[in-house]
Amino acid sequence: GLVIDGRTLAYALEPTLEDKFLALAKRCRSVLCCRSTPLQKSMVVKLVRDKLKAMTLAIGDGANDVSMIQVADVGVGISGQEGMQAVMASDFAIPRFRHLEKLLLVHGHWCYSRLANMVLYFFYKNAMFVALLFWYQFYCGFSGSSMVDQWYLIFFNLLFSSLPQLITGVLDKDVPAEVLISVPQLYKSGQ
Repeated sequence: GLVIDGRTLAYALEPTLEDKFLALAKRCRSVLCCRSTPLQKSMVVKLVRDKLKAMTLAIGDGANDVSMIQVADVGVGISGQEGMQAVMASDFAIPRFRHLEKLLLVHGHWCYSRLANMVLYFFYKNAMFVALLFWYQFYCGFSGSSMVDQWYLIFFNLLFSSLPQLITGVLDKDVPAEVLISVPQLYKSGQ
């Protein structure tokens, strides 16, 4: 592990030393930056995001964490004694730090699964609709005549674009929450 304080971090984040600091941090299993300023927190997240091309997650519970949460790809705010500034600036809000495991492993897995299904569904829905229009052009001799009335197109997209996705978003849970918590490796299969 690497423990670095704010004064040392100020030197490590200089442009001439940031690559060495990042190389050292990559070798560690955990890096703890203590007594650092809000600007230093955001600079560390930005350094990791830009240099390593990694998706970053920032977790904070107060106003001093807002800049770090905003720089990260995904921000999680913990509502606590220091106020609601971190929650208001974050993508997700949790009441206690202990809920982070469920947010990442359960809801993260379900989100990956739902997004993958949604992309496939919209691709095939649109592919079938375009194929139908293409075949109709052979039937009408490429005259440019309309196959269906505009109201049918509106209702088709309304019916097939909103209702199935709404039902899937509410009801689709491919793996129960208890299994996802007990087997964290299932998160990678969703990716």
